[in-house]
Amino acid sequence: MIKVAVLYPNSKNVEFDLAYYVNTHIPMVKKLVGSSLKKVEVEKGVAGREPGEPAPYVAIANLYFESVEEFQKSFGPHGATFAADVPNYTNVKGVIQISDII
Repeated sequence: MIKVAVLYPNSKNVEFDLAYYVNTHIPMVKKLVGSSLKKVEVEKGVAGREPGEPAPYVAIANLYFESVEEFQKSFGPHGATFAADVPNYTNVKGVIQISDII
């Protein structure tokens, strides 16, 4: 099993519409990717390590797939559609990390 984490860096100028992301973008991803997507979690950043420190990421999406190949096969054909929707919920570029679940 792998996890594809999409991390949205936080900053003073970041705009992120979490309601749109959770209620529109993520359902679109689920629909287009289909059964290859085993699980999705969305995290809202609330704080950093020190008291009063902002979270380093405004939001993180964790998408779970059986393998990197399964992710690429199911996600790849819709990449342009997903990218075109980004301006509807944020003005920052997400960082993607693919990890093995151990």
